[in-house]
Amino acid sequence: MKRILKSSRFWGLLIALALLAFCVKDIRASDVRSLCERVQWEYVLPSIGAAIIFVVARAFRWKVIIAQQARIGYGKVVALYSAGQVVNMAMPALTGQVGRLIVLSRKMALSKTYVFSTLVLEVLFDALSLIFFMLVTSLVFAFPSKYRTASILVAVGTLFILIVLYLIISYQQNIEETCRRRLSKRWPGAYITIKKAIRSFVKGINMLKSSQHVAGSMILSLISWTCHVLAIWFLFKSFGFQLPVPAAAVVMIINTLVLMIPITPGNAGTFEVAVSTSLAAMSVGRSDAVLFALALHLLDLLPIVIMGAWFFRFEKVSLREIEKEHEDEIIFEKISEDGTFIEEDKPKRPR
Repeated sequence: MKRILKSSRFWGLLIALALLAFCVKDIRASDVRSLCERVQWEYVLPSIGAAIIFVVARAFRWKVIIAQQARIGYGKVVALYSAGQVVNMAMPALTGQVGRLIVLSRKMALSKTYVFSTLVLEVLFDALSLIFFMLVTSLVFAFPSKYRTASILVAVGTLFILIVLYLIISYQQNIEETCRRRLSKRWPGAYITIKKAIRSFVKGINMLKSSQHVAGSMILSLISWTCHVLAIWFLFKSFGFQLPVPAAAVVMIINTLVLMIPITPGNAGTFEVAVSTSLAAMSVGRSDAVLFALALHLLDLLPIVIMGAWFFRFEKVSLREIEKEHEDEIIFEKISEDGTFIEEDKPKRPR
């Protein structure tokens, strides 16, 4: 019992159930029947198509990010990316990102620090895309004032991360030399670990030096988020909401801002609260707003779960294995007591 109470998954599920119960408490069976009768199903298919392209574009972006260090086929990168997202959704809070890191590192035979650097770049490109959509949307649609502070913080934080990454690239040797002077004699093991981590991390963010890779990643980011906006807008049409494309962009932006720090597995509950609240501000009825949020969440999850499940089945990997490895995980490779790095045989890198 004590182990269950200490489990982040248990508390994540508890919060999710509480939020979902809050959202659906006023919805009646008649509301669902009424919605099903007026849904325009011809718009559902393009919405599903846009949701699938959203996932594929993000997978292709990761392929571009790692292109300087590893090669992987288009089909496999989509399945692998989806599997990583399934792990991310299954594990609450930031532990999901660690689980995703383990999946990508294991299957690509890449160091965890390197994979972590690619995840940082993903966040950076997503943030830049989000800023772009916020600027464009604010020109044609009144952005809710209570989210303006959050949008400014995202812009400032993105600029800060970008500056830090370029400083790390530019002053890598200086950072390593500082660590050598301060740590090599007193803590040789820590020095070797940190030096390896710095070099592995810089290997990942070095793609920022390539204008071709940066442009490719940015274009794919914008394509993915545009598809997400279209998926929301087509779903608007299917529900009979007379809302423009910029309104779909506002829902996407607010949802992204609210879910920046995941709390529940698969963002269950928090997703519905964010979307239904933003729709309520656009004069959409509460029942319709909540049902729309549930449908949109299902639309977001379905492509990822299907492609991720395919990967887990054919690669013979289970979520339980990933959780076990996460519990026992040591982010950096082992260092002996005398500070010598213990080299382990690495699996061959897939072609």
